[in-house]
Amino acid sequence: MNHSPNLPSSGSWPSLQRRDFLTSAASGLGGAALTSLLAADGMADEAVTEGGPLATRSTHFPPKAKNCIFIFNAGAPSQLDLFNHRPELTKLDGQTLPESLLEGVRFAFIEKESARLMAARRKFRQNGDSGMWFSELLPNIATCADDICMINSMHTDQFNHHPGQLMMQCGQAQFGLPSMGSWISYGLGTDNQNLPSYVVLTSGRGSSGGATLWNSGYLPSVHAGVLLRSQGPPILNLELPPGLPASLERAGLDAIRELNQQNFQRVQDPEITSRIANYELSFRMQSAAPELTDLSGETSATLEAYGVNRAEPKKRSGRVGTGDHFPSFGRNCLLARRMVERGVRFVNIVFASWDHHSNLDNDLGYNAGCVDQPIATLIKDLKQRGLLDETLVVWGSEFGRTPLGENRNNSKNVTGRDHHPNAFSMFMAGGGSRGGYTHGETDDVGWNPSIDPVHVNDFQATLLKLFGLDDRKLTFRHQGADKRLTNITREAEVIDELIA
Repeated sequence: MNHSPNLPSSGSWPSLQRRDFLTSAASGLGGAALTSLLAADGMADEAVTEGGPLATRSTHFPPKAKNCIFIFNAGAPSQLDLFNHRPELTKLDGQTLPESLLEGVRFAFIEKESARLMAARRKFRQNGDSGMWFSELLPNIATCADDICMINSMHTDQFNHHPGQLMMQCGQAQFGLPSMGSWISYGLGTDNQNLPSYVVLTSGRGSSGGATLWNSGYLPSVHAGVLLRSQGPPILNLELPPGLPASLERAGLDAIRELNQQNFQRVQDPEITSRIANYELSFRMQSAAPELTDLSGETSATLEAYGVNRAEPKKRSGRVGTGDHFPSFGRNCLLARRMVERGVRFVNIVFASWDHHSNLDNDLGYNAGCVDQPIATLIKDLKQRGLLDETLVVWGSEFGRTPLGENRNNSKNVTGRDHHPNAFSMFMAGGGSRGGYTHGETDDVGWNPSIDPVHVNDFQATLLKLFGLDDRKLTFRHQGADKRLTNITREAEVIDELIA
């Protein structure tokens, strides 16, 4: 599936001259021939066929999921204090890690010569018929255990935040790459003509990666994530200026569209079709976006369940910045459900920061308390409305936290954990994922995967398969190569055990 590879380089003169001739030819012959040429280049559906760059597209095989809500917990939550129950770590609390495990390991801040194992300070229990483990910090999400597919053997190549976030969202730790949401939008198109195919909602102080985590890279810009604001107009510069009637705006857009179409016929740049689509989408969103964010039609019970009106705790985390994050995160989860109902393909909810190098007990408690109720409500609400089967809900982050306590500068006051790419946890619910299933294990202290390791690219390939897409075939021609979400230098493996 290579929907719109780039045009030949400026050195491909015969092809460009032929197009110039045909586009200037009389009658409809030139247009028909142009369509044929573009189809041969894989561009016809992007450029001139009905539906435009966001038209719904066929999949490689039957999909299980139609929409995705990806909850990205930027900063790396401690899997050892939330999901991955390691009783042996409790027994070894305060002891050193075997030298064999430390050899060649890089840390962000730990002084490994004097580092000691640190047990989880929270109680764990098994939940649901599946017996899935959760700590006491996530009592509400734990009630969804039998709908959750837990992965405790994730691993990544990156151990610092921004590279790790790029790796998780874009498949590689490089700037300028399309994000996962952009690939899904590109591969499937949209089911909604009045809202973006890919939307981003944020809470907390913001991730290290910022907008680099939801851009379209070399894909057409219409597939970029659109950031919705939590206060004021949902999208800046969307409202009509005072005194400008909609009819006049429509006339102006029609004139701009005609000029852009003429420009496209002249230069054949597929980004022009994205520009046209973005102008038209913005016009339609002037009524759709305010309706989306207006929660007055939701029942008081729904608002309470999502925690939209929760009070901010007096004891806060120092890692999340200013603002009332408890109500804003609840609102974002409710908005995500409303978007899925309206056909938005991919919703990123970004919450930051979980970067708990110190004050782990208090700060992790705050963050978990912020997200636990709304996420559990989201899963149950989707299920009650018959939407969970086709909506994939994902909890993820860039990496995990080390079983060693952080002893920066050999401090004896060890209250947090350092970055740990070797082993961490993620989970999915709905969208064809295997509910009530825990995949993979780590060694006794949670240092490395011991059974069924899952690389970030393997997870991405599996996610694409849930949407009916083959990660090796969902490609885009860029700078002479067929690029894809998963790294072309490492063959990703679909983890079929994660699929129902």
